Amino acid sequence: MQEAEFKTTRHMSAPPANVHEDAHLAAEALEMNPTCGIPSWLLHVMDVAFIEHRTGYPSGVFVDNPDEVYVAFQRAVGTCMLDQYLASNCLTMGQHGFEGDTPRSAATGAQATVLDGILIDSPEAVVEHLERFVFPVLEREVREFDSDSTATVKDILARERKLQRLLGDCILKVPYGNDFCRFPCLRYTQYGYENYLTAYAIYPEIMERDFGLQAELAALKNRLGVRAIIEGNLPRVVRSDHDMADSRGTLVDVRSLDKLWFPHFERAVRPHLEAGIRLIWHCDGNLMEMTPRLIEVGISGFQGFQYEDGMDYERICRMTTRDGNPLMVWAGVSVTRTLPFGTVDDVRRELDWLVREGPPVGLFLGGSSSITPGVSWENLNTLIEGLQYYRDHGRP
Repeated sequence: MQEAEFKTTRHMSAPPANVHEDAHLAAEALEMNPTCGIPSWLLHVMDVAFIEHRTGYPSGVFVDNPDEVYVAFQRAVGTCMLDQYLASNCLTMGQHGFEGDTPRSAATGAQATVLDGILIDSPEAVVEHLERFVFPVLEREVREFDSDSTATVKDILARERKLQRLLGDCILKVPYGNDFCRFPCLRYTQYGYENYLTAYAIYPEIMERDFGLQAELAALKNRLGVRAIIEGNLPRVVRSDHDMADSRGTLVDVRSLDKLWFPHFERAVRPHLEAGIRLIWHCDGNLMEMTPRLIEVGISGFQGFQYEDGMDYERICRMTTRDGNPLMVWAGVSVTRTLPFGTVDDVRRELDWLVREGPPVGLFLGGSSSITPGVSWENLNTLIEGLQYYRDHGRP
């Protein structure tokens, strides 16, 4: 198959002729219907200077008007669908990385972590904090949870409608985050990798108790999220976002997840599966061992592939859901290899490959994750023009 031809420019993209076309294209792809073009999903560029340049705003405007400029950028680059809204996130990183005053967590280099008066300096400290503070709170929240909270549903829908109004008619807002999907998580961001993962290995019964309580509360909250999706007539797709792998593989032995985590994960997301809501899993690192297992418990699509770490895009795109249907795939040009280190020809080739090897329906294109400062503007413009080409022309 010949590579697609598209020109790279440094001019501001013209707005769509019909402001409803792009959102409609996204809606059809989310329904797994055949489409003439391939929709683009959120293109989260964090280079503020590039955002201002591409949209024609003067330098320095973004800091005081992030919502206005960010939405203008998403429209200018042809975003059809957005689930996670990240305007202010662009201000957390400068041209040389995170700024010096960026807060650090237990997982990102904090010198000491003290929670509820407990210094988290060992796996035993993790267990002590879970048993003394975390478990009682989870148990109380489960006991006191209002399963018929109409007010909660109204609040969720109010936030979604506010974002949809901000985005306008050409970008479809899709459900995302804790309002719509919760599930048991590894607590490395709270306790730090070393102490938490050591506790995971030494005290599996404590970990399973934690996952079980997290799942019990998550299932209750997910029923309200599902209710909001149905009552609000929102797109029936939710992306789940929790990093469970690095470049070598899963953070913990996947066989332990089979016993300790997957049964509780399935219980947490059962309300979505029973309501026919499609769940998309965000992939960071090498998640190939988990991929078949996630499909088995009901995940029906994937987003964010680090191909250089071993994520086999072609193999995943040939997989099917547990019901035998094609997977939904939100694909993207690599933000850790091709965009920062490749040429414009590499960007073109990777886009062509993503389309050629992608699933027959349910394919979206963009970046594989957030695009940090340092990527050349030539590569960014090549990506944007390529996305426009595939939106207009679809598969060759």
